[in-house]
Amino acid sequence: MNLPFVSQKDLVVGLDIGSHAVKVCQLKKASSGYSVVTLGSTTLPDGAVEDGTLNEPHLVAQAISELFSNLKIKNKKVGFSISGYSVIVKKVNLAVMDEAQLEEHIMAEAEQYIPFDIEDVYLDFQDLKTGVLQDERTDVMLVAAKKDIVDDYLDMLRDLKLSPVIVDVDGFALENTYEFNYQSNDNVALVDIGASKMNINILSQGISVVARDIILGSRQLTEQIQNVFDVDFDEAEKIKLGFIPVGDKQQEVEDVFSTTCTQWVLEMKKAIDLYHSNHPDHPLKQLILSGGGAKVAGLVDFLAQETGLNVELFDPFLRINTGNKKIDLQYLKSVGPEMAIAAGIALRPSVI
Repeated sequence: MNLPFVSQKDLVVGLDIGSHAVKVCQLKKASSGYSVVTLGSTTLPDGAVEDGTLNEPHLVAQAISELFSNLKIKNKKVGFSISGYSVIVKKVNLAVMDEAQLEEHIMAEAEQYIPFDIEDVYLDFQDLKTGVLQDERTDVMLVAAKKDIVDDYLDMLRDLKLSPVIVDVDGFALENTYEFNYQSNDNVALVDIGASKMNINILSQGISVVARDIILGSRQLTEQIQNVFDVDFDEAEKIKLGFIPVGDKQQEVEDVFSTTCTQWVLEMKKAIDLYHSNHPDHPLKQLILSGGGAKVAGLVDFLAQETGLNVELFDPFLRINTGNKKIDLQYLKSVGPEMAIAAGIALRPSVI
């Protein structure tokens, strides 16, 4: 999903509602492009959101309301993204058609591509226009999201007197941030590690070719540290991020990290291997890591060693003006990797 640079419509406030926290990002258009108005996050009660499902919408609504109030956000137009089992993202190869024909075909044939009843989902698609002149076929990215899950978010936000005008998918929001900030057609793996899920989006020459959600996340690592060291969740989080020295327990910590992070790497390698099997002439150049899990102490070096790729932390504000005096630059740098999805949504113009 490409950013329409020429649009003059208002931007939305980007909302990334995860299982651990809500992140908010508001941007504005500036003469040089975009600048940060405000951003922030707040943690959610355990279990309020699980695998993209709103279990406790009133608690999530309260967190969002407090964030908007504390950050003094007046813009009511918001966008949010979804992920998890309720969303299917699938690339299909179809005959070249005009947009009207393509829409008619997908609506008629969608059930052969997705495992949900067509009446129970919202459908969207994008023609990737991968066909060449002599080729009469093209790749189409198909997205299906369960209506009941999406409607729960819409109802919650409308009850807050907000106007949800964009529903995105985590992987595409991530891609949007990357395209704007890095402006590169390199072959790259975008990996976002949240508390309970990992999103992998592999781009080849600017086109998403592998997109998947994995139900693994950084909470898994925190819980393992809790069990091994018999500490509470907050202390385990600080150990995970390297804020608390562990002294003679260093080897035990490394063992926990190795076991858990190896699971993450195995999932990443599956996606990377799939990519390389389908694109042997376009090897991956790098892996860009985002999400709260990206801040796990030593993870960047571990992934570089295990994947053989150049690994770096995502900077979602690389080409966005961050000179707002109200925003602490040290804080911005600290939260940058976990703001990548919210920033990607905030870059999208309102469609209403």
